[in-house]
Amino acid sequence: MKSYDTKNIRNICFVGHGGSGKTSLAETLLFNAGAVSRIGKVNDGNTVSDYLQEEIQRHISISTSLIPIEHEGVKVNILDTPGYSDFIGEVISALRVVESGILVLCGVGGVEVQAEIIWDLMDEKQLPRICFINKLDRENSNAERVVDQLKTAFPNARFVQMQIPVGKEAAFEGVIDIFQSNIPDKYKDDIDILKEALAEAAAEADDEVLMKYLDGETLNDEELKLITQKAVAQNMIVPILFGSMEKNLGVKELIQFIADNVPAPAPAEKKSALVFKTLADPYLGKMTFFRVYGGTFASDTMAYNSTREVEEKMGQLFFLKGKNQENTLNVQPGDIAVVAKLQETKTGDTFCTKDKPVILEGITFPTPCLPLSVRPKSKGDEDKLGSALARLVDEDPTISIRKNTETKQTILSGLGEMQLDIVGEKLTRKFGVAVETETPRVPYRETIKKMVQVEGKHKKQSGGHGQYGHVWIKMQPNPEKDFEFTEEVFGGSVPKNFFPAVEKGLREIIQEGYLAGYPMTNVKFTLYDGSYHSVDSSEMAFKLAATQAFKKGAEMANTVLMEPIVEAEVKVPDAFMGDVIGDLNTKRGRVLGMELEGKFQVIKAQVPQSEMMRYSIDLKAMTQGRGTFTTKFIGYEEVPARISDSLVAQLKAQQE
Repeated sequence: MKSYDTKNIRNICFVGHGGSGKTSLAETLLFNAGAVSRIGKVNDGNTVSDYLQEEIQRHISISTSLIPIEHEGVKVNILDTPGYSDFIGEVISALRVVESGILVLCGVGGVEVQAEIIWDLMDEKQLPRICFINKLDRENSNAERVVDQLKTAFPNARFVQMQIPVGKEAAFEGVIDIFQSNIPDKYKDDIDILKEALAEAAAEADDEVLMKYLDGETLNDEELKLITQKAVAQNMIVPILFGSMEKNLGVKELIQFIADNVPAPAPAEKKSALVFKTLADPYLGKMTFFRVYGGTFASDTMAYNSTREVEEKMGQLFFLKGKNQENTLNVQPGDIAVVAKLQETKTGDTFCTKDKPVILEGITFPTPCLPLSVRPKSKGDEDKLGSALARLVDEDPTISIRKNTETKQTILSGLGEMQLDIVGEKLTRKFGVAVETETPRVPYRETIKKMVQVEGKHKKQSGGHGQYGHVWIKMQPNPEKDFEFTEEVFGGSVPKNFFPAVEKGLREIIQEGYLAGYPMTNVKFTLYDGSYHSVDSSEMAFKLAATQAFKKGAEMANTVLMEPIVEAEVKVPDAFMGDVIGDLNTKRGRVLGMELEGKFQVIKAQVPQSEMMRYSIDLKAMTQGRGTFTTKFIGYEEVPARISDSLVAQLKAQQE
């Protein structure tokens, strides 16, 4: 593939709900451009875009693919993104590096949930966009209905219909473009109406054309084309086009419209590029996808990673078409390319020159909120699992790994069940580590409610030296500190050299707890009396005496179970607020208040962590996928008495 000047590059992103036909549309565009000899099918697993094993098996996109199309001297870089909410991170990163989003809608399903979510993402970036209503050859498809849905769902947008679809369902024959010559007489009046609507919506994009329009003059086609191009670039209008990727109708008109109207990249002054995606390839190793903003990047040269303040050797640069690579000597401003085997660079990093450093705006990904405990099926695979998970986190910033030191579990978190299932499959297929997963254990704690004074005595005689340690300890609640040890021994009843042994015994035994095997916290221990034997006393004996004192004291001091509490912020459309608040109440949550944020309500509540482990799934079901949430640990509270006994019994059974 030849190198293109910046003015002849178009960077776009295919976005939309799962099943709207984005990948099939890209496949048809490749065929029309002569890049493939036949059109692949998603269900057959032979498309250029969906080449990962997990995509072929599931017949869905899970990773953004780069599909460059050459059209009449213009290179159109298409980023084909997944349509399922678990993979929204792929959409976010792709939108960061394009000049326009192409919202693909199914002519049957219309405006679906993920389309609304992605629309909001494009609004945040003020990204120009085009709507393509696809699958108009399908039974029950209806172009007019989808146009009406768009206008209802996004009332602030200026939608402009650029074509008239001809025929319906199986009789769909294609489109009539408002600028085409030889318009059939039966459509001329409708075309005139569309042109007038375009003039009204877009005239202000150009001052001269606006003056002419305000003077009541009719705009000619060249003027309408000019304001279309300018209004799209300014995100002033949203053009609507129609077609069917299955019948290859309206697809050629789409690529022509993109080439004519999507703005070319604006080169930056300083040499710079942004890494927007990382992919672990079994043959090439780590592949780094980057968009050049300024300057030219060449193969076999050094690049400075200003984000991490390290230099990296860029080997062979290449363009990708699905999984197929075409080597290139250099990458021009505005273009998108890939380099393999970088060591330090991660998604969101900036490349530049060391003498003129710049850091581009990075990419903000959603926080993973569905946790799973993961462990290898085979003992001895722990290190292998850790290495594999680290590589997968590099590949997908919407998953995270952490070690819970209290429950001794490795916690893998993601955005949804399908995403985590696929991570499990990749661990087995790519890295040879079979894993078992379960809902993470909650890191409960225990504490005492009242002060007690207890005796602990360890005495053992078995020929020769015996063992003797004897302590009196005061245990009392201590909200200010997790653990505190003091001594008030008078008269040497316990020698000072045994104080550390008593403290060590207590520190160790509180980790085992009393009620259900969870660490005991917020307790102050005071050693105030005891006795010793000049021959038989030892550090071990006093350590065991302290352990006995703790066990007696925990039984007498009204030990209770404490649970972690999180502060949750749940962001939902207003229509779902009642259901969400009701559900939080059933989860023993305390709703603190609501705030209006745009068209969303943000509900703040304090909820037991145990009730939030699978909340991602619950919220998705309640809000049709429109709700999001974050949680933040704020502290521990006593488990209510009405559920404490049954919970303690359940936790004991799990540990056995």
